[in-house]
Amino acid sequence: MSRVDRSFVFIYNSSMAEISVFIEDEVKRSYLDYAMSVIVGRALPDIRDGLKPVQRRILYSMYELGLFPRSPYKKCATVVGDVLGKYHPHGDMAVYDALARMAQDFSLRMPLIDGQGNFGSIDGDSPAAYRYTEARLSPIAMELLSDLDKDTVDFLPNFDRRLREPVVLPASFPNLLVQGASGIAVGMATNIPPHNFEEVISGLCALIDNPQVSIAELMKYIKGPDFPTGGIIVGTEGIKEAYETGKGKIVIRGRVKFEEVKGGKERLVITEIPYQVNKASLIAKIAELVKEKRIEGISDLRDESDKDGMRIVIDLKRDTAKEVVLSNLYKLTPLQETYGIIFLGLIDNSPKIFNLKEYLEGFLNFRYETFVRKTKFLLQKAEEKAHILSGFKVCLANIDAVIALIKKAKDTDVARDELMKRFRLSSAQAEAILEMRLARLTRLEREKIEEEYQGLLKEINRLKSILSSRKNILAEIKKELLLLKERFPQERRTEIIPGPVEEIRLEDLIEEEDTSVIITHKGYIKRMSVSSYRKQARGGVGRSGLEVQEEDFVTGLFVATTHDYLLFFTDKGKVYYKKVYEIPEGGFASRGRNLINLLELEKEEKITSYLAVRDFKAKGYVFMVTKKGRVKKSPLSLFANPRKKGILAIKLDKDDELKDTFLTSGKDEVFLFTKKGKGIRFKESDVREMGRQASGVLGIRLEKDDSVIDGTIGRKDAKLLILTEKGYGKLVPYSSFPIRKRGGKGVIAGKVSEKAGFLLRALGVKDEDDIILITKMGQVMRMKVSEVKAGSRQALGVRLITLRKGDSLTDCARVAKEEE
Repeated sequence: MSRVDRSFVFIYNSSMAEISVFIEDEVKRSYLDYAMSVIVGRALPDIRDGLKPVQRRILYSMYELGLFPRSPYKKCATVVGDVLGKYHPHGDMAVYDALARMAQDFSLRMPLIDGQGNFGSIDGDSPAAYRYTEARLSPIAMELLSDLDKDTVDFLPNFDRRLREPVVLPASFPNLLVQGASGIAVGMATNIPPHNFEEVISGLCALIDNPQVSIAELMKYIKGPDFPTGGIIVGTEGIKEAYETGKGKIVIRGRVKFEEVKGGKERLVITEIPYQVNKASLIAKIAELVKEKRIEGISDLRDESDKDGMRIVIDLKRDTAKEVVLSNLYKLTPLQETYGIIFLGLIDNSPKIFNLKEYLEGFLNFRYETFVRKTKFLLQKAEEKAHILSGFKVCLANIDAVIALIKKAKDTDVARDELMKRFRLSSAQAEAILEMRLARLTRLEREKIEEEYQGLLKEINRLKSILSSRKNILAEIKKELLLLKERFPQERRTEIIPGPVEEIRLEDLIEEEDTSVIITHKGYIKRMSVSSYRKQARGGVGRSGLEVQEEDFVTGLFVATTHDYLLFFTDKGKVYYKKVYEIPEGGFASRGRNLINLLELEKEEKITSYLAVRDFKAKGYVFMVTKKGRVKKSPLSLFANPRKKGILAIKLDKDDELKDTFLTSGKDEVFLFTKKGKGIRFKESDVREMGRQASGVLGIRLEKDDSVIDGTIGRKDAKLLILTEKGYGKLVPYSSFPIRKRGGKGVIAGKVSEKAGFLLRALGVKDEDDIILITKMGQVMRMKVSEVKAGSRQALGVRLITLRKGDSLTDCARVAKEEE
């Protein structure tokens, strides 16, 4: 057997006797002592009040100095000196740094110190020296210190045993979860994110109501971290893992919005950044990546942040895909960060990793203990005061005898003993009677004493009732928590996008909303919120919806949501794809952006129709109508693989072009309308399913110089709105068109005249719908369908919009009630 030599050293015990020990044993013991000193005395927060020792001592020192929320500010140098001299004999900058952090609204969700002066910035600027800054306690900090004078917590001697300091503050809310904490100890670290105050209170109340509540049920109240800097948490798996096990990772992204600027350019504006990210460093990193050409398409970068909020502006070069730039910013810069959650804190002076429920239970047990101690303290004080008042009552009932006894007594001691003996009073009662002022002998004062005594009896009964059961105590704690929730309302700042991180796409970060898309004859496109249009009565003149140039005019408008796919069908039978949110957003006076910069169109290729599609997996067909009256239907699933250069949708003859497209179910009835006022109705089943390479079959037989202007499908709950070029319109029932076989000449659909012009559009609408009309000169008007009069197929219709000289109606879109 091999023998391991063990070295030993000589040390001395407290009586200076020499003792020999093995050196490795002494090093191990000393290191463990040091480690525990760091863990308990510096680095880790206590789960009860959520504070580290230096933070607790700062708040207690300010409490002793009387720096309450409505008190005047005092120099931070005063606080730092007081803390160093009384409770925390360490470096002054360590104390001041801890003080400054508790005053930073970008570090704590609810700052515990109300600071005046420069306490640093999110750019990483250091606080001003403590001789320049001032501070006092914030209102929420008082909820950590409330009832400190009511025997709620234990006190221990300070470092030199001259004074006493609280072991822990009697926090009335779960401060550790609300404010968060971070710290590195010896062999361990904690990283607890801040949370929303209202959510945490709601979760704690749920635990009070149901001690068996699960973590999944608690997460209905406590959604996840809520950082003071806002941002977006991508995915919920990391939150769930952290709440269940005490450890987890979450991905935080900054909030970015797109803005359109003059000249068709766009910009990215960062309004929120991930927690603990240095704004100046983020901007420097972006600039470095642009200089190294690792991120391309950025023309300018500047910080426009002010007192109203953060605003980092990134101007993009013309024709730059903003989604690509944003994706690179997330990948290569701190605009996206991974935050490692470690719920580690001190429980009974020992470090422990805890899950969400264990923390709430630990705090609730602490709050239960402090509340019981406070209630017992108040009960004792009430009983002591009631005891004195009962002595006063005896005195007042025998006032003449008491006065005579006191006058005859040799001294105070004799008087006290005689009072105790004759009226059966306690020493405290007799002493209080001797110290009682003569003014209290008046009738009014005697009534006040009786009233106060009866009030104390009621208060004693109330306090005893509370202490009689755990249920009553928890009910009172819950009542206090709900009052705090009402006093300190907090809106959530950090958005949480559900789902696994890997499934989160760029569009998940973009709010889904209804939007109208406008396209001009020269190919300019933009989107606007549907709510931008105000309703007008029939016959109004509308308002300018687009700034059009000379010889340009609006040709299309339709309604979709920002998450829909846009299928752009061209006159050459091809289809291109874009997401609605990829279309630049603009105001009423905005010109928009040219489609040439968004789609890789062929030379002289024009967009003729558009479809908004939510899901290509849905059952259904794309039904196509050509100018020469040919029709075709293809399964929607055939269009699920987009290409930048587009794919073929229908094979066309040389003199034909794709005019219209719409989605069908396979069992619909199809309506086609021509410029010269003809319409035909036939069953969709008359047209067989075809592939993308097919050219289709005949839908309607046209007269000379006539062409198809529109197509739609019949709906039982809707009517046909037929419009003419000069602003006339009418509502016609679908049933007024007889069913024919595909390929017929059709019947009269509308009256064509010099006054009304040729037919322009025919679309299905409901009475409760709104419609948006748009003209060649860019006038836009929104009106109710119910304002349009019904008419026969042969009728002219009524004027819907008053046109200016030389203007004409070019398009119309339906806005259904459910879309609003």
